[in-house]
Amino acid sequence: MTRMRALVPGGLSPGALAEAAAVLRGGGLVAFPTESFYGLGAHALDPEALARVFDVKGRPESKPLLVLVDGAEMAETLAAEISAGARALMTRHWPGALTLVLKASPHLPTALTGGTGTVGVRMPGHPVALGLVRAAVFPVTAPSANPSGQPPPVTALAVREYFGGRVDLILDGGPTAGGAGSTIADCTSWPPRVLRQGPVYP
Repeated sequence: MTRMRALVPGGLSPGALAEAAAVLRGGGLVAFPTESFYGLGAHALDPEALARVFDVKGRPESKPLLVLVDGAEMAETLAAEISAGARALMTRHWPGALTLVLKASPHLPTALTGGTGTVGVRMPGHPVALGLVRAAVFPVTAPSANPSGQPPPVTALAVREYFGGRVDLILDGGPTAGGAGSTIADCTSWPPRVLRQGPVYP
């Protein structure tokens, strides 16, 4: 059965974030607000948890999953290399709506990369999303919390209506802004190539 935890408007609940981190640590799924939509979180290095994300969303396994980190140091654990240019973009735009596609470390689960050899990483600007990663102390997935092909949700209630009891915990941070998702920039070569234009212009 899905649990919902309402967060104090404009603030964070350390207890709720600790509870959510424990769910992720145990292989569970947590929906949480981001700058645009609600995301679906799983432990990014747990293959079984990643399999649940694909199953719940009905997502093709060939599509890689976006990963949230709490800064450049955590990003380094996921990437085989990070160029000086990519580091400059992190400094300039993180936390914020910029996802950097980097060459993936060989230890990452194939489900995370979709077999592409790359990984998309972002340090979120939303306090709940960033607080969750910091409470977990490991990278967390963040595809939108909707079945593939359906509109991404901007409320916790919409997430519950989509997934029923298939998500373990929903952090209700109120309505999100919607709009465009993060800008995605491929930094595996330089200059970077914008794969999706969002709020940030790298």
